[in-house]
Formats: sequence, structure tokens, C-alpha cells
Amino acid sequence: MESFSYPDAAKVLADRNVTVKSGDGHIALVDCASGPSLLHVLSRVASPSEVCFKITGPTGYLAVEIPKVYNIRGNDNSVKATLNTAGNITSVDVSKNLWTPVGESVGDATTLLELTATDGPAAPAPSGDFPAVGTVTVDQPGRNANAKACTATLVDRNWVLTAASCFGDKPAAGAPAVKSTATFGGRTVGIAELAPRTDRDLVMARLTLPVNDVTPVTVGATEPAAGESLKVAGYGRTATEWTPFKVHATTHTVGSVAATSVDTAPAAGQAPVCQGDAGAPLLRDKNGATEIAAVASRSWQGGCLGTPATETRTGSSAARVDDLGAWVKELGLRTADVKPGTHVQIVGVNSALWDTVTDKASGWLGTWSPIDSSALTAVDSVAIGDTVHVFVVGAGRVYTKDGKVGGNWTPWREVPGGAAGVLGITATARGNTVSLQIIGSDATVWDSTADYANGTGSWSGWVKLGDNTAKYLSSATTPDNTVRLYSVGTDGRVYTRDKLTNGQWTPWGEIPGGAVGVNGITAAARGYTVDLQIIGGIGDLFTTYGHYDQGRWDQQWQKVSDNRLKAISSSAEGNIVHLVAVNEDYKVYSRDADYNAGKWTPWTEIPGGAVGVKAITATTTG
Repeated sequence: MESFSYPDAAKVLADRNVTVKSGDGHIALVDCASGPSLLHVLSRVASPSEVCFKITGPTGYLAVEIPKVYNIRGNDNSVKATLNTAGNITSVDVSKNLWTPVGESVGDATTLLELTATDGPAAPAPSGDFPAVGTVTVDQPGRNANAKACTATLVDRNWVLTAASCFGDKPAAGAPAVKSTATFGGRTVGIAELAPRTDRDLVMARLTLPVNDVTPVTVGATEPAAGESLKVAGYGRTATEWTPFKVHATTHTVGSVAATSVDTAPAAGQAPVCQGDAGAPLLRDKNGATEIAAVASRSWQGGCLGTPATETRTGSSAARVDDLGAWVKELGLRTADVKPGTHVQIVGVNSALWDTVTDKASGWLGTWSPIDSSALTAVDSVAIGDTVHVFVVGAGRVYTKDGKVGGNWTPWREVPGGAAGVLGITATARGNTVSLQIIGSDATVWDSTADYANGTGSWSGWVKLGDNTAKYLSSATTPDNTVRLYSVGTDGRVYTRDKLTNGQWTPWGEIPGGAVGVNGITAAARGYTVDLQIIGGIGDLFTTYGHYDQGRWDQQWQKVSDNRLKAISSSAEGNIVHLVAVNEDYKVYSRDADYNAGKWTPWTEIPGGAVGVKAITATTTG
């Protein structure tokens, strides 16, 4: 990692009688005849007496110790000189392109301690070859003995992957011990959280703001092989540069491979891994895409700027990442941000959960965001204010997670009660309480409630609702806080019962209209009116209405479309019901029952390219 100590400082002291200590790499000691716009310092002890510095970046800092300084000539930049005159520390603005006398009033007692520059030359544009490769900086470069800089790779819009040693010997999980930042494409953001590995020199660092204009790099799943060529992309020192502004690449060949690490050496004619390259990705091309095979950790640094000439070893060691794909993915999914609007979650072809959202202002998000999960068979969701509560059946058990608008999804947690072999699920909210019903392994219906007033959910436990059996469930809540539960029985007919505010359940009753052979159901409440849709025996869509303010149901089911649907869900937003469905092509479509306009909108595919969808749910945040 880059320690910001000045390269070859001992040689400079021996040759010039000038002590250069540390800096950010953007103020360098140079030959006074090397070019224009240099900063000139006159000293009675330096050899030669005129010492020159070049400013190479927009800002610069250098800690030095040059005794008996008496005159400083500025260049085109704004420069401050920190001086010690007989124990009195002062800061002097150096006049641009003019000599500024210093220390003459007390003879030869003034020592130059620091040079600080602003409005220096603009940094060159970042290289376009490796846009997802950037840097992390820990503490103040050159101003603190513990300051470090490493290379890092964006592996998620909110997370970077780098060497854990950049943050100390054994960095703790959580917020960094000192202020730390990451820079990608010239943009610098803070680091809010560290997630270090304990088995290798590797850490995931969460950014305070997402990087949206750079495509993250995928973590590979293939073990590095002896003799394999990998490209190391880093911002570390080269043979001649201290802190380069542009990423540089070198090719290394894999040597020995251990359980969590791999040794490499530069290929013929290639450069070693140097200070500042710790955390750099070792990249391979696979099927036309780039992936990370390992992350640079340690190096002998032979031939790097500042390394003694006696050190000729160039080998290095890197941390393997090919077995960490699930870890990287889990952290990334934990910080997937939650947007406002109507959320649609699906169980996709890989039996994992995906989320998208639409709102009135901008329409559909256009992409499906994965939510860490697997082996799912059913899903439902409900919104309480600005928080989406998702409930799934995974391997027959019931799990939940929450997503607060403007925040992130919480980790999965199992709904207490030990339910197993679950076949279906539905959820609805009344106030801060979620009413959750499931179809058990014997097709009977069970009920539990959670009070989310404390934010995490306090569950009541599962209670069996009699011996009636069901294939599908849906539910809605009317303004009197009555939970309306709807069931497609194992006989293919549609039934309902209510959970009153005192916790008591009314008996089951069949919905009028004589529906049979039903293969799916969804309910959404518009005030005291519940829109109830079902999938008929051949996949066509029907609707009916429960008028709870009048104590009656429509007596017939109305056919809405001739599609061959596989699953449906709905969500009410004011006087509009958003209906989402999985069609016979196993893609996802939506349409609205717009009661303001008095019509149904046409079916349209939800953007994002979802295929092979097995289950679906929709809910709208307040």
C-alpha cells in the first residue's frame, strides 16, 4: 500500500542535505534546470543552496525539513510555506513568481517544514481502460503517519473490493477508524462501512453514495491456475512515478495456488506490483467479459520507485476471490436501495426474488434488482407507510425482510413459529400490524400477526383456522381495520372470511357467482370496496366486487381478458387498482383498473426482461 513516505528520502538527504519526509505525491523535488514554473527555495545549508520543487496536481502537500531557509520564489500556483523560526511556527503566503524573504530578522534560524499548494495543474482525465478501478485513501495523505492509499475495484454501485491491510492490521467491521474515501473517475466519496474477511487480506468497503455511472466488475468463480496470465490494474508507484493519476496495467503469471491466496510474478518485460497497488484487481477475460480472479496483497517491489536497489525480487501475493462470490453478492444486495411507488416482486426462473418499481412521475424502473434469496416457491408483500414488508416461502419455511424507501433492504429473518412445508402465503396490513396467513403442508390455513410499531415486528405465533383446505390465498384490509381473507379451496371454489378488530374470525362463506376450477386469486381494497380477481380454469381473468359498506357482493363474475395467466397479484393506489400477472409465456405484465376514467388499461409487459417467472406480488408504498 502507499504510505506517502517520500521515495529515496535517505539518498536525498545524503546528496542534498535536504530532508523530505512525506506528502501526497503532488509536490516533488526536482532539478532547478528541469523546466519552468518551479518553486525555488534558498537555504544556507542545502547543497546546492537552491532547492526546487514541482507541483504536479491540483493540490499538493509535502512535509520537509530544510534548515536556514531565507528566500522562497513562487511559481504560478498559490503556495503556503510553514516555517519554524526559533520555535515560532508561522505560515507564509508565497508570492506568485516573486521572491518572498523569510527568516532574515533572526538570521539563519528559520526551518522550512511544509509546502501546501492549491490551484495547481488539472489532473489528467482518468483512463477509460479500467473505469471500475479506483483508489481508497485512509486518513490525510502525507500529514499523518498512518495514512495509506490502495487500489480498489467497484464490484457493486455501493461497494468496492480492496486489501483489508489498507485499513490496518486487523480492521474491525463497521465504520472505518479514521476518515476514508474512495475515488473513481475523478469523483471522491466517503467510505461508510468496512466488511473485512478474517481468512485473507480482503475487505468490502461500502460507499456513502452510490457510483451510478460506472459498470461494476464481476467477481470470478474460477480458481486461478498455475501458469495463467492475469492483468494487474493499479494506481501504485511505477519505476519513475510516485502517485500516478492514471491506472496502469501489468501482466503477471500465476505460480503456486493456496486455499485463500495465489503467488504471481511479472511476465517477461512486465512491471512488478508496487506501493499503492495493494487492493488492485487481478483480472482475466472470460467469454468476452472481464472478471476479478484475485486481489493484490503483498509484493517484494523490486524495481519500484523508492525500493532499495539491493532488492531485486519482484514476486507478489494476492488474495483469491473465486470462492467469495456469494459473500460479495450478499453484501451488495443488502444495500440495494428502495424506491417509492408500486413494488413488484417475482420469484424468477432461478427460484430467487427480484424487485422492480413504478411511480406516476417516471414510470417503470426498467430493471429487475435481485434480492438475495434462493429456493423460493411463494411470495407476498405489504406496505406500511414508506416501508415494504416482503414475505416468502423458501424450502417450505416462511421468511421476511423489509425495505424502507430511501434506505436499504434488511437481511432475511424467519417468521417465528416453526412453520414447515408451507404451500402458500398472503399478507395485509391494518395500521402497524401485519396479518399473515399461510397454507400448511396439509392444505389447512394458519394465521399469525406482527406488530411493527417497534420497527422490527413482534409476532404472535401460528394459529390454525379450522380444517378447511386451500390452494391459493389473498387478503385485503378495509378502513374499519377488518382483515378480509380470500381462499381458493381445494375444490377450486372461492371462499372468504373476516378477521374482526377483536381478533375473532367469522365463518367461511362462498363468494357469489359460482366460480369453479379457479387457479389463482388476488384482492385489493379501494376503501370499503374490494376488487377480487381470479384466474379461471383455462387461465382467463375474471373480477367481482365486494361492497362492504353495503354488506353485499356482486352476484356474477365479469370476464376481463382471455389471457392464459399463471399467477396474479394486485395493489390499490387511490381509485386505481394495479394488476400484475404472469402470462403463459412466463413473462410479467401489468394493467390498471382505472376507476377515475372508468376503464381498464391494456396489458403491457413490465420492462426488464423477466422470464420463467413462478410467483408474483405487488404493493404500493404510501
